[in-house]
Amino acid sequence: MFIFFGGLFLLLFGRMLSIQITGEAEGKQLAMMAQAQYAREAVLQAERGKIVDRNGEVIASDTLSYRLIAVLSEKATEKGAKKPRHVVDYDKTAELLSRYIPIEKEKIASIMYKAKENNSKVYQTEFGKAGRDINHETMLAIKEAADKEGVTGLQFIEDKKRFYPNGNFASYLIGFAMREENKEKKVSTVGKMGLEKTFNEQLTGTNGKMDFQTDIWGYILPKTEKQIVPAKDGMTIQLTLDKTIQNFVEDAMNQVDEKYSPAKMLVVVANPKTGEIYAMSQRPSFHPGTREGLTENWLNDAVENTIEPGSTMKMFTLAAAIEEGKWDPFAEYQSGQYTIYDKTIRDVKRGGWGRISFLEGFQRSSNVSMAYLLERMGDRTFIEYLKGFGFGERVGIDLPHEAPGILLDINPSERLTTSYGQGSTVTPLQMIQAATAIANDGKMMKPYVIDRIIDPNTEETVENHEPEERKSPISKETAKQVREILASTVTSEVGTGRKFALTGYSVGGKTGTAEIPNTNGHGYMSGDGNYLYSFLGMAPIDDPQLLTYVLVQQPKLEIGQYGADPVAQLFTSIMESSLKYMNIVPENTETSSAISITDYVGKEASDGMEELEQQGFKPVLIGEGGEVSSQYPTAGTKLSKGSIVLLETRGKTTLPNFSGWSKKMVLSFKMLSGLDIRLVGDGYVTEQSLTEGTVINADEPVVLQFQSPQSKMKPSEKEDETEIIGG
Repeated sequence: MFIFFGGLFLLLFGRMLSIQITGEAEGKQLAMMAQAQYAREAVLQAERGKIVDRNGEVIASDTLSYRLIAVLSEKATEKGAKKPRHVVDYDKTAELLSRYIPIEKEKIASIMYKAKENNSKVYQTEFGKAGRDINHETMLAIKEAADKEGVTGLQFIEDKKRFYPNGNFASYLIGFAMREENKEKKVSTVGKMGLEKTFNEQLTGTNGKMDFQTDIWGYILPKTEKQIVPAKDGMTIQLTLDKTIQNFVEDAMNQVDEKYSPAKMLVVVANPKTGEIYAMSQRPSFHPGTREGLTENWLNDAVENTIEPGSTMKMFTLAAAIEEGKWDPFAEYQSGQYTIYDKTIRDVKRGGWGRISFLEGFQRSSNVSMAYLLERMGDRTFIEYLKGFGFGERVGIDLPHEAPGILLDINPSERLTTSYGQGSTVTPLQMIQAATAIANDGKMMKPYVIDRIIDPNTEETVENHEPEERKSPISKETAKQVREILASTVTSEVGTGRKFALTGYSVGGKTGTAEIPNTNGHGYMSGDGNYLYSFLGMAPIDDPQLLTYVLVQQPKLEIGQYGADPVAQLFTSIMESSLKYMNIVPENTETSSAISITDYVGKEASDGMEELEQQGFKPVLIGEGGEVSSQYPTAGTKLSKGSIVLLETRGKTTLPNFSGWSKKMVLSFKMLSGLDIRLVGDGYVTEQSLTEGTVINADEPVVLQFQSPQSKMKPSEKEDETEIIGG
């Protein structure tokens, strides 16, 4: 026995010595086996990049969601446990879940039964799309119901979901992203449409990881080092869009949609000085989060679709004639009809208005006046001007799949119909670009929607877009003269644009009534209302700050209504609200009350406050007083009496009464003060969470409730309009 146990001991000792020296057992590295046993890796989820407006307000971002898992393995429940940790009753579980997730109870039960039948060792299963993107409230409701009804084995894993807080908001521009599973069975958020798809690579972050060691029960071992590779969030895409102006557009379109039920609508609002797009929307539209309302059309109509613009094109024919020195507003022509070779064109009023001046002809939107202008300047010269305005080629906007449009230039009749907007095709974006040359004193600006791209991990701007001037075919003098004539279409008793007058602001623009090509490619639609009605306008006309293009296709009109009615409702509502929001002084304000404010930076705040009050302004102090470090608006800005002026100093800020403030003014106050001001709604402030006079720190939140202003429609007299091309 002694020899036996002694030999066994020597054998074990030799084996232990061998393992210690070689580090191997049965040809396997023990250190690596131990490392594999105790090493753990946690994935640090990166967030998809945000899409924000020009002021940093969120349009699209990631938010917390949950993924549902049903644990099927009995091994999940320890022996002697009072409550099972796996699903015990598949049918009962399926019945409960069917009340909270969009899938039938039979299907839920089938998923669990099949998973168990196909693999008896399966540990858990999921429920596809129906079991993902579950919000916090639903997760809590399922847990509560499961506890109450004795359903076990359900678990939730934190996940990410794309969140669109504004609902139907520039949907065809923003697009949408959704969670999907790749070939490796990994789930990630992928852009499927719009900017979400175009900038998917930039928006997609890179997951990080954390390596650490645990014991066999999963607890982190003491004195072990964690090796962390941080996640890198996706880029932030900052747009030129202004959320407030975009909401004015969405609200106005909703009202017109409800009243007139048109087949299509489109609105683009731009800054003619820079080419920045402030708003872009179309109808039908959809909710990017739920895709509710999404049709088979996935195109951004402002960029990817072309139209025959109708009489809005006449403003560019007019500009070409003026630039060529062929415009004589008081010269007369015979209105009614014009024949070239075998083609006869007619005015809206088929019999015409007799011999009238070219100015009156433009105000009445006479097609025949365009024909005589082409005679004067030459139709080939005219086509070269249109090319100079950018028609017939892509604008080059930072959006995909832009259509170039087609300028018909084969024969004289095609050039003639193009002069009043029929035959040749354009994109709404081309119309905006061309109109900037008229609104911006002859300087044509390239439209763009991406302001900059920011790396949120470093706060550095990795891509910055600046205004880009294009070569313009017209001079400053021509642009000014065209604006004056466009204004006369609104103010003249015979003008087609009378419905588009604004309260407090002079406006100029051109109406359009274009035929719609048949879907079979032959001829045009016929019948009442089967037209594309439009208006391309700018205001204030002396120095336009906004340029807006409105299109309404096939509205349902009642007796006494005209195609210009829904277009005018859209245009006037959007422009009046937007100009007020931008603090553009109304032109009916007395000259004496519009004053240029002084530069108060570096001066004593108390002196500035007193001087501003004496001038009739409402000064608001940010900080405790002393030397003014900055102000808003800046020195030289003309303001009407009663306007708010912000003066920034050092120290804690006393809250003012925000009632009636515009969102732009609140955002300026927020930026200068550094306070945590949270904005709810759009329009003007109606409520605030903390009262006037409260002294607060930067970490105390203040919630301001906004309400959109009601649309002010200017009543107009009924007009004798005829639904014929040319309006």
